Amino acid sequence: MSMGVGLPTDPNPAPPRLSRSPGRRPGVGIVHLGLGAFFRAHGALYIAEAMRASGGDWGIVGICLKSPSTRDKLAPQDFAYTALELAPDGAHARTVEVIEDVLVAPENPAAVLARMAHPETRIVTLTVTEKGYCHEPSTGRLNLDHPDILHDLGEGPPLSAPGFLVRALQTRRAAGLRPFTVLTCDNLPENGRLVRGLILDMARVIDPALADWIATEGRFPSTMVDRIVPATKPEDLETATRLTGKLDAAPVMHEPFRQWVVEDDFVDDIRPDLDAAGATLVDDVTPYEHMKLRCLNGTHSALAYLGYLAGHETIAETVADPVFAHYVTRLWSEEILPVLTPPPGGDLAAYAEALFDRYRNPGIRHRTWQIAMDGSQKLPQRILGTLRENLAAGRSTPGLNLAVAAWMRYVGGVDETGQPIDVRDPLASHLRVTSDAETGTGKAKALLGVRAVFPADLAEALEPGILAAYDQLLTLGARRAVEDLGVDRAMCDLGADRAMENRP
Repeated sequence: MSMGVGLPTDPNPAPPRLSRSPGRRPGVGIVHLGLGAFFRAHGALYIAEAMRASGGDWGIVGICLKSPSTRDKLAPQDFAYTALELAPDGAHARTVEVIEDVLVAPENPAAVLARMAHPETRIVTLTVTEKGYCHEPSTGRLNLDHPDILHDLGEGPPLSAPGFLVRALQTRRAAGLRPFTVLTCDNLPENGRLVRGLILDMARVIDPALADWIATEGRFPSTMVDRIVPATKPEDLETATRLTGKLDAAPVMHEPFRQWVVEDDFVDDIRPDLDAAGATLVDDVTPYEHMKLRCLNGTHSALAYLGYLAGHETIAETVADPVFAHYVTRLWSEEILPVLTPPPGGDLAAYAEALFDRYRNPGIRHRTWQIAMDGSQKLPQRILGTLRENLAAGRSTPGLNLAVAAWMRYVGGVDETGQPIDVRDPLASHLRVTSDAETGTGKAKALLGVRAVFPADLAEALEPGILAAYDQLLTLGARRAVEDLGVDRAMCDLGADRAMENRP
């Protein structure tokens, strides 16, 4: 009897690819436009937990509006993925199986419209970022001259998120179906009201009767979403594999904290059991969103521009610098909290203190460059509204003025050492040309003239303070300019002490 020679065994076989567990799959009740990391680390988790608590067919079909990369990563693993919670004590993994399919709009826009118009689709959610709404941030109106909007007003298949929403609603109306609820999850003030206005702007051009039907029958609840979700890096894939024993091409990272506040206003009152998953259902989301947009997003942007110019790569690294710890605590106490009304039962000072703890979490490497993207779309919501209200109250705002000046220097495309900055912004070319046309503080004055960002009356009122702040940046550099603000150190000792605790 002969013995065959066995093949050599790989001592380190590759782990298996992540896949969905067997069992019943829910029907599709939600279509999500803009299937990026944030929604998969936030809204999708709430929806999965709502179904686990109370059932319902609320499976999600994700829509990639531009690139197929997310679909291409998720499809081989049957759209399951890993969510990694980055806590101070390390990473914790969970597998998420709520996405049923992913469609790529440029490949098959008809399939996207058909899925949105399907009778089982009751909610369309969105995370398309501020620029995805094709609006003028300074006015909140649809930009009818935007190339995608001009295209979508024609006869071809849509390109933009507003275009897909309007055309899908038009299809549902023609079929005698009820509209779906439009639930935006982007960081925009009164985001539901804003999106409703944009949809009606487009619908009125296409068919005034359609606009009347949407206005009467449609529902656009406003929301406030909160969770820090840093970009996924190659080493994060290795962490996911180590924790789960499976290869995952599309894990998402997130901090432990999360919050979702939703106005309880849905078409025919049909929605997932979001409150069972920990969401807060309210009549008015405004005080929650103002608190978050201005306290978190406003200071995130301020730290991003000034921190980047000062050479800091992440938010945690920035607030570990005592100068920036003093700066952000001063922004909250003197320039942001005084213009806010707390939500019911809320404590603004405690909220700001908790934000500082979140910023200094060493497990969250949220890059200043990532937060700095699309500043022309973010500034009006995150900072300019606070500046306007402080001006009306006669309150000085040297810290926020410096943040705006830092954005102006950042979009000029050259940092303090003369190195190029990779500016990602829908107005990047215009902003660069505008700032390059002048020298010194003339650059800041020219940028104040960009009406897509600064309304004329606000630009005039801000000009003295912004020009002075910009001059400080040119003269001292970002870190020295922050240090030179004349912070009351006694008021900010808590922030400084906490920052020092986190330093190596």
